[in-house]
Amino acid sequence: MKAIKIGTKVEIYNDTVMTYDELPARSYIVRFEKMTGFYLDEYADIQVKEDKIYGDHMVKVQKVLRAYDRFERNLGVILSGCKGIGKSMFAKLLSVEAAKINIPIIVVDQYIPGIASYLEAIDQSIMVLFDEFDKTFGDVRPSEGEIEPQAALLSLFDGISQGKKLFVITCNDIRKLNDFFINRPGRFHYHFRFGYPSADEIRRYLCDKLGKAHYQEIEPIVAFSRRVDLNYDCLRAIVFEINSGESFRSAIEDLNIVNLSQEHYDLTIFFENGSPMYVRNRNIDFFNDEEISICFAADDYNEILTVKFWIEDSEYNVKNNCAVITAEKLKITYDEDYDEEQVRKIKGLIIDHLEIQKVREKNLHYAV
Repeated sequence: MKAIKIGTKVEIYNDTVMTYDELPARSYIVRFEKMTGFYLDEYADIQVKEDKIYGDHMVKVQKVLRAYDRFERNLGVILSGCKGIGKSMFAKLLSVEAAKINIPIIVVDQYIPGIASYLEAIDQSIMVLFDEFDKTFGDVRPSEGEIEPQAALLSLFDGISQGKKLFVITCNDIRKLNDFFINRPGRFHYHFRFGYPSADEIRRYLCDKLGKAHYQEIEPIVAFSRRVDLNYDCLRAIVFEINSGESFRSAIEDLNIVNLSQEHYDLTIFFENGSPMYVRNRNIDFFNDEEISICFAADDYNEILTVKFWIEDSEYNVKNNCAVITAEKLKITYDEDYDEEQVRKIKGLIIDHLEIQKVREKNLHYAV
């Protein structure tokens, strides 16, 4: 039997009770019971099972830990980006490396009123991981009279709590983050934005993961990725199917990688004897089996040249990282009702080819 006294209150426990001066450096998850309040439940130790890490994850993990060591206050890190592109992998890597230097990991996977005060009372160096923060805190509507969940954490993130803490939040949709999180390096010093892998990164991944007997599938997959954003979850599934004997063409028909017709593209028509003409951010179903028609304007307003084409006539251009359709496969018409002299000028241009390039996600960070 063990008798534990807290203030004037004495609790009786069995002989399995253990006491620590500090939390041991392992993983925990925050839980709550109405009768007893908050507590930490031991969490399965976070592990990284990948034999090779792609990108510069480890460089940035070490950057975070070096900064945390130098900081005299809390350090906050935002990991944002679409699903399946490396946020969780980065969080796992950071957790593993933090544990190596004796920092316990506390996972928060749900909003519970009063959780900020509970975390604030932990008087030692810890890493607090808020997974899918935009869902667990951003989508929660407070009860009447309660403070908004994200706002309730502001004092915790401000660095006035006990102990020095490393706060890490992952989110898919940064629009759901409180305005006092974004562009507030005093609260969140780092914001790592995760994008879709480039053609070269995909090629390296496939070379590592595919059996050599299937290397002929690499370029078709790379070409496909320039039309549709593929994350590492998608690539892992594709590799599994191909290594199991499926062709890429048959695998993609059955995988949970579907065409929602929400992709946007920039189209450029090039001439042998004139300046290119552009159409920006046009929604195109790249898997449509019907003829596609795109109108180009000689100025910012008047569409004078119409190009019709079939997606199946496009070829992936490795150098320019886009789909290309040669002039002989394009159908060209002109708006004869427009200014006669301008139409004559446009007709005098010799078309070379059409380029179709996927519109990628905007880079949120400044380039200097």
